[in-house]
Amino acid sequence: MMPTVTSAQSYVAIIRSEFNEMPGMRLTLVQARRLWSLSLEECEDLLGRLVRAGFLTRDEHDRYVRRADRVTR
Repeated sequence: MMPTVTSAQSYVAIIRSEFNEMPGMRLTLVQARRLWSLSLEECEDLLGRLVRAGFLTRDEHDRYVRRADRVTR
């Protein structure tokens, strides 16, 4: 079941806040699902929104990381 618009917006704000409060945090999809108690579908949708918005990106190990914390080598 996908979150409602209001619920999705709330989750996006929560996820954004967590990444801002813990700079350098890197999470796999499975870790993010567990952290926020989301289904796979919900988690993919919410993290995808933050990737499309340019807030998150994925590193070379397929972990989600705040774009501002991404170090390229």
